Amino acid sequence: MKLTEKLTIRNTTFKNRVMFPPLTTGYEDRNGTITDQDMDFYTRLAKGGVGYIVIGDVAPVNNFTPTPRLFQDSQIESFKKLADSVHEYGAKLGIQIFHPEYDCETMMRLFAEGKMEEVRAKLHHDMMHFVDEVSEETLLSIIDKMCACAARAQKAGVDVIQIHGDRLVGALCSTKMNHRTDKFGGSLENRTRFALLLVEALRKAVPDMILDYKFSVVTPERGKGGIDEADAPAFAQMLEKAGVDMLHVAQANHTGNMADTIPPMGVQPYGFFAEISGKVKEAVSIPVSTVGRIITPEMAEQILASGKADMVGIGRGLLADADWANKAANHDFCDIRLCISCNKGCTDKIQHREFLSCVLNAENGYEGTRKILPAETPKHLVIIGGGAAGMEAARVAAEKGHRVTLFEQNTRLGGQLELACVPPRKEEMRRFTEYLSHCMKQDAITLRLGEKATPEKILALNPDHVIIAVGAHSFHFPIKGIDQACVCDAWDVLRGTTQVYGKAAVIGGGMVGCETAEYLAEKGCQVSVIEMMDKIAAGESETILPTLKENYKKYGVAEYPSHKVEEIQMGKVICRNKAEEEVIIDCDFVVLAMGAKPVIFDTTFLEEAKIPFAKIGDCGERAADIANAVRTAYDTVNAIS
Repeated sequence: MKLTEKLTIRNTTFKNRVMFPPLTTGYEDRNGTITDQDMDFYTRLAKGGVGYIVIGDVAPVNNFTPTPRLFQDSQIESFKKLADSVHEYGAKLGIQIFHPEYDCETMMRLFAEGKMEEVRAKLHHDMMHFVDEVSEETLLSIIDKMCACAARAQKAGVDVIQIHGDRLVGALCSTKMNHRTDKFGGSLENRTRFALLLVEALRKAVPDMILDYKFSVVTPERGKGGIDEADAPAFAQMLEKAGVDMLHVAQANHTGNMADTIPPMGVQPYGFFAEISGKVKEAVSIPVSTVGRIITPEMAEQILASGKADMVGIGRGLLADADWANKAANHDFCDIRLCISCNKGCTDKIQHREFLSCVLNAENGYEGTRKILPAETPKHLVIIGGGAAGMEAARVAAEKGHRVTLFEQNTRLGGQLELACVPPRKEEMRRFTEYLSHCMKQDAITLRLGEKATPEKILALNPDHVIIAVGAHSFHFPIKGIDQACVCDAWDVLRGTTQVYGKAAVIGGGMVGCETAEYLAEKGCQVSVIEMMDKIAAGESETILPTLKENYKKYGVAEYPSHKVEEIQMGKVICRNKAEEEVIIDCDFVVLAMGAKPVIFDTTFLEEAKIPFAKIGDCGERAADIANAVRTAYDTVNAIS
């Protein structure tokens, strides 16, 4: 496999072609210092077989954004500990140097004074502060700070300096963002001047280190802060001549929509930047890496074998499974927990100033505290329910050394995952069902499909523990006329057991309601979404929401936020809006999507028999989501020693 081949750049040899690209994690201390959480996370990636790890957004100045910082010598030691740790597993470490696009000193002062409104106002404006406004001298001083940062990284034992070719550097290169009229604006030569001066300065400051450049490309469809696609080959050659050792080709950002650079399921094709990477690679003689919806080892191998890149970035995929690289090297492809590109635990968390995590992998972000430990005494666990929570519980139990009997009353595994993959773009969620189902194929797990777990059957097995994962059911608020023949349930619509046509009024603008509305609209229905709250699709990923809204516009889906349903009649729904005005919505069908409630499971017989039990996932305290199902299953079963 090309994926497992070594790659030598300068005097450094990467053990394989798997790269963890620069991602903001939020793991760092408030002053930007590397924390134990960073150590645990990056070391786990190295242990899992990654050849090249890049720490994203390392600032050479002090600022208040949640990114790593290396602006003073006292921070060197924490970076050194990290470098030493990943080196133990043969991985090489890079830091991505960037400069915030705002007046850091002024912002820090305002932040310290608690003047948050002024901070927000400047953040809105300062995106262009260094691009259009500051003097040439100030720009040149930033280069000095970046060089000082690189020198500290070298002292810390870091292997690679990656220049962030998006953010400030990319904005200066951009025809869309750079409006300067001096020697740093206008022509291609002027717009790229800062980037090339930076490369040349870094080459002198750290002559023996590898210089990587995040080569952010603005396509006709997406991106702002980077080089135009038409100019990309020429700029790549300029960077090589200036002293860059490798290029990391990726989609440019600064669009206001993170879906451009971290596309969610179904929004961008798999490997969507490989073609552009190939064109850049043709223009230079230095190695090129690329990223962008590369999910499986087979995809990665094809890109490498076709000559479109020399290394592949696996970002979200390594959050889902830190052992991705090792499993790929061993051809254990079916054992990989593949990313579903939901963006719920990673991109959305970072945008909300939380730390990076993965909804499929309970250990991600908690590598130091969540570990599956062998059971002190192997036990027999009965698990009731074969959805996400039940299967994750069985997987963890088997890995600990326990024996499992899993009951699922349906003849198929998956539970609500089977419904979740039906709406538009959601079919990628099927990968998680396939992974968990594969994990059930081991000797320690006995599946009893198509069987209801009765008290008699459970007690006959004499289990040491019982794990209840029976899920949730949809529920409906009492509404006058809800028993009309035209009324049906969203879950039944997605199951395909109820057919809807003509005009459909969906009551409930949460995720299920909005996705069902889009599903029906795609099938030709004229759809209205009614939501009593003031926002529709409040729980949807911010990277998915723009696409959903575009489809609503395309298919003419009508939105009625802040509308309370008072009555359902044959052919219409009667609502009242915020102004207490009556609103009548014509419809042929009413689809209820008001939420979910835990399924009740009577545990009296377990209590009487003194058999320990626990409820996990949706049937626990509240019906939630995949992340809750996975986390509660993992933690509950891992605690059974």
